[in-house]
Amino acid sequence: MNDDSLLPIIRSILAQPTAPFYEDAVRGEIVQQLAQCPHVATTLDGFGNVIAHFQRGAAPAQFAFAVHMDHPAYVGEEFLGGVPESYREKKPATRDFGAFAMWDLPACEVRDGRVFSRACDDLIGCAAVVAMFQELERTGAEANCYGVFTRAEEVGFVGAIELAKSARLPREVTVISLECSSEKGGMCKMGDGAILRVGDRTSIFDPQVTATIAELAKRAEIPVQRCLMSGGTCEATAYQLYGYRCGALCVALGNYHNCGPDERIEPEFVALDDVRALTRLCVEIAKCKEPPEAAADALRERLEKRAAEYRGRFS
Repeated sequence: MNDDSLLPIIRSILAQPTAPFYEDAVRGEIVQQLAQCPHVATTLDGFGNVIAHFQRGAAPAQFAFAVHMDHPAYVGEEFLGGVPESYREKKPATRDFGAFAMWDLPACEVRDGRVFSRACDDLIGCAAVVAMFQELERTGAEANCYGVFTRAEEVGFVGAIELAKSARLPREVTVISLECSSEKGGMCKMGDGAILRVGDRTSIFDPQVTATIAELAKRAEIPVQRCLMSGGTCEATAYQLYGYRCGALCVALGNYHNCGPDERIEPEFVALDDVRALTRLCVEIAKCKEPPEAAADALRERLEKRAAEYRGRFS
């Protein structure tokens, strides 16, 4: 997928205002974008989460890509989301959207290879999943996978928990959480590729799923960094608590939750190269027909072969 395809998706989704429980504009844009994909069926659950299902071919679904549609904002007089009081007490300018208000920052600016926005987290993740579906459609790929776009993540994974408890998402699929995560939360570097997130501040994710993603990235020559990213907790933790096998990907985020230097509210930003890598990797995962155990089996076989070469030294 090139920038002629990816950037319009990013701009269209980041242009939509959003807040916990007020994700309607983002949701509408996502549904409209996915309507261009004949092999994607979209439904809403009882909480208003979007469940998108791509299917071409007879293989069973293996993966679901999980993102969230909200961002910290004022809802009435209440601020919902993780922004320290020391930033808010300075009363930065806001823009009113009726029932809620966001910081008065650009919706989307692209310069010097970076995307700046009032809400990269997690609208960049939403854009990556939409772009993945459109690329699968464009290339005629055989795949069977889900994309789940959830509500009210910023106040405690509310949409994800409702979805997980409902079992609307098949229990046998592996959930891959996609996020923008603070660059300070790991040893990663912005611009060096997508991040294979082995865990977050709360949880460690399935090692076989992590190994599978690493192997797919290696085969496709997609730049990937492997990091813990302990700066926050992502939706993979929530799905894992409700019995789903989970892995996680993210891109490094600057000015997490708009918290810039010197307690100033600033646009969040990500590297466009990282978003490209994230989208490409999602496509490769979606097309994968090997079970997560396959990567571990292959590694065991390589190690056993190496050990066999030296076994005679123990006699």
